[in-house]
Amino acid sequence: MNAAVRAVVRMGIYVGAKVYFIYEGYQGLVDGGSNIVEADWESVSSILQVGGTIIGSARCKDFRSREGRLKAAHNLVQLGITNLCVIGGDGSLTGANIFRKEWSGLLEELAREGKINTEEVQKHGYLNVVGMVGSIDNDFCGTDMTIGTDSALHRIIEVVDAIMTTAQSHQRTFVLEVMGRHCGYLALVSALACGADWVFLPESPPEEGWQENMCIKLSENRARKKRLNILIVAEGAIDTQNKPITSEQIKELVVTQLGYDTRVTILGHVQRGGTPSAFDRILASRMGVEAVVALLQATPETPACVVSLSGNQAVRLPLMECVQMTQEVQKAMDERRFKDAVQLRGRSFENNLNTYKRLAIKLPDSQIPKSNCNVGVVNVGAPAAGMNAAVRAAVRVGIAEGHKMFAVYDGFEGFAKGQVKEIGWADVGGWTGQGGSILGTKRTLPGKYLKDIAAQMRTHGINALLVIGGFETCDRIKQSASGTKRRVFIIETMGGYCGYLANMGALAAGADAAYIFEEPFDIRDLQSNVEHLTEKMKTTIQRGLVLRNESCSVNYTTDFIYQLYSEEGKGVFDCRKNVLGHMQQGGAPSPFDRNFGTKISARAMQWISMKLKEPAGRGKRFVSDDSVCVLGISKRNLVFQPVAELKEETDFEHRIPKEQWWLKLRPLMKILAKYKASFEVSDAGPLEPVQPRGPEEPATI
Repeated sequence: MNAAVRAVVRMGIYVGAKVYFIYEGYQGLVDGGSNIVEADWESVSSILQVGGTIIGSARCKDFRSREGRLKAAHNLVQLGITNLCVIGGDGSLTGANIFRKEWSGLLEELAREGKINTEEVQKHGYLNVVGMVGSIDNDFCGTDMTIGTDSALHRIIEVVDAIMTTAQSHQRTFVLEVMGRHCGYLALVSALACGADWVFLPESPPEEGWQENMCIKLSENRARKKRLNILIVAEGAIDTQNKPITSEQIKELVVTQLGYDTRVTILGHVQRGGTPSAFDRILASRMGVEAVVALLQATPETPACVVSLSGNQAVRLPLMECVQMTQEVQKAMDERRFKDAVQLRGRSFENNLNTYKRLAIKLPDSQIPKSNCNVGVVNVGAPAAGMNAAVRAAVRVGIAEGHKMFAVYDGFEGFAKGQVKEIGWADVGGWTGQGGSILGTKRTLPGKYLKDIAAQMRTHGINALLVIGGFETCDRIKQSASGTKRRVFIIETMGGYCGYLANMGALAAGADAAYIFEEPFDIRDLQSNVEHLTEKMKTTIQRGLVLRNESCSVNYTTDFIYQLYSEEGKGVFDCRKNVLGHMQQGGAPSPFDRNFGTKISARAMQWISMKLKEPAGRGKRFVSDDSVCVLGISKRNLVFQPVAELKEETDFEHRIPKEQWWLKLRPLMKILAKYKASFEVSDAGPLEPVQPRGPEEPATI
């Protein structure tokens, strides 16, 4: 939430508005006085990396009554505030909408009581409201990711990874209870991300007789030499009769039926705390800026809206439609219409659930129709977190589709040497959380081995190949420059010629500058950045952070920039430099990478199966353009793009796309670091309808 607060304050000041903090939620709005304070640029410095919210939040009974809202309106009018930005869940947002609807009536009442004059009534005639959804449950319809969800997943996965090591040693079963009274998102996605044996969700209760089925599954997994069983339970889990299923009940069942050593871990409020993830910081910063723009463009006729994320695009949606849809889910669950509940949660939830079921439960071999096709899986390029999750998903979906799956070790080089082996369902158990590449990967291109690779494909009868890797990828920037005074950190990130890591890392860390290849810079830019930092050191914010992509310039090297800053900053600040290097490729994959790897790979296998079923032409089968595709996110959808088309859009010399979508976010970083920059407002068009169900596939995680 702090990243959102920071973005709203700084964007507001940037466009010349006065911005006020309202402390302690609606309670502060009702009590007024010292709870409503004007904010300045420095009041939001160094809060990006702090969990929770610096302006506090409280449940408020008074605001639910009309007289409470009357006091709140009086407090706002006195300060001339007519734009409200609310960060909270569906309850807070509904409250804000009621307040907005009653506003003119409240003002007339205040005028009748003589608390304000008629001039003030006319001047502050209407209230604009924009909402941002802050909720770790991701339970708000219409938005792909709510602020806080990704960080909560990080906490859960850290615990699961830690438990995995102890349980591996002891052969234990763990029942893990995660938050989510009415929404199973956290439980579902963490089950996907750690390959849990069973998951209990409020939206999709287990079928009658689940007790027996679960025990059979656990004992089968033990028989396959799996030393650890993980069962994940949402705190609001229910059975088909709407009776709660508790973690203790599940433990009792496992102990009495199977006699396994079983432990219960209830995560509780750990999930709300801790440092926010990079994803949450970027999401909240984008939403905060978007919210200010939406308020600037609002008219008395504009309904209250929420700003949200669809794929990688920021969108605005009508607030009340989203709230009603969110309440519909609960209604469907109360009425035991569980299929509807899952559908109302949105397509990404539905896809997650289907993917989990496919990957967790293997049908007996006799029930899987054989396709007589062999499919190979290979990793190429530099190792990236999430590759192993992708291989696991590919292998299991492939087997479920009736293919024989082959693992290719050590990239194209290993392929040419015949390092190809059939790989089974159980062979990829426990792979999701592993960093690096278990299959091994080399950065050699297939060019010089084509003949040998073709021979190996014939030998093993491989009909299709899934290649995971490519131009380098990586989602781990780990560096914080806090607590030290008058110091500038200069940090070099990886990424070849692609400035994504430097740019997004800068946005997530609140950096002062990021030098990237896509936006050429010269000595004057460096000079102005040094001057900017010198000015900054005179304020209360006495530290700086500068990121530099490794290949942004041949001559302005990290050393050069470090020496320039050190010389020019003499007497004002000192410098430190740090080259992050290969630690960015290491470490355990984040929940986002595990899930993205899993889902995109499962989707790729379905596409391969579809292609293999297409009737072959007469004679030799020639490869058509659309039989060699790259699968990825484009704007809001998952897209299979033929490699032939991608050639046109790629700068091969620098191994980057000719057009980078994220360059649009570059002005955001500059504005939030107090530079003048022109910000291209998102397509401000009318509010979008909530969740159009088109034929294309949404790219949500």
